[in-house]
Amino acid sequence: MSSTETISASMEDYLEAIYEIITEKSAVRPRDIAKRLNISYPSVTGALKLLAEKKLIHYTPYDLIKLTKEGEAAAKDVLRRHEILRDFFTEVLAVPYEEADAAACEMEHSIPKKLIERFVSFIEFVDTCPRGGSKWIKGFAYHCHNEGAMDNCKECILSCLDELKSKSGSDSKDTAKISSLKDLKPGNKCRVVKINSQGDVKKRLLDMGITPGSLIELERIAPLGDPIDIKIRGYHLSIRKDEAEMIEVEVI
Repeated sequence: MSSTETISASMEDYLEAIYEIITEKSAVRPRDIAKRLNISYPSVTGALKLLAEKKLIHYTPYDLIKLTKEGEAAAKDVLRRHEILRDFFTEVLAVPYEEADAAACEMEHSIPKKLIERFVSFIEFVDTCPRGGSKWIKGFAYHCHNEGAMDNCKECILSCLDELKSKSGSDSKDTAKISSLKDLKPGNKCRVVKINSQGDVKKRLLDMGITPGSLIELERIAPLGDPIDIKIRGYHLSIRKDEAEMIEVEVI
């Protein structure tokens, strides 16, 4: 039974808050959680005792709070659901960020895993389909903000056709922008073509979900170039620079 099946929505909020505070400042105290969730100190201490009983955190009064392995996994799962929903609302439905974030916070606790994965697949589809992409999203936003206006459909369709023809032309292999993942910059999105490695390294990458055809967004490169933070199917992962060099990708 997963952690999300054994704890309430409010407990998930606590785990998410603890994880985010640890990420930001490395240490968590009850007052930090009370401030983050805008609740009273006594309410926090009661919840922390319950989470400790469920072995999701290490907690003793007047000491720092730490997530257990199970607690960290549960917190990451809640955060992933939140981010996927928020990204769908902002990137696909063109909802303003604050409104999308609030709605995601309400929905993250009850949405089934199967639906979350469908959200991820749809976002990836929009990112890569010739009829989708950022232009399509902007078109939908224009439609919403202008009382259903559909006055530029012909130009949009013709633009999509021209772009598709240019990508599928005889020189498509030369313009495919095939490169190593390590050569990308933060914000770039790409599709995995192949992994140029064998043995334990390849197995580790495959176990992380980095498989041919997967979509990756490069989020951050450490100051010295190692590690590299990526996002794949809603998961935030860190890989080494030498591992990124082995991943052949096509920029999208």
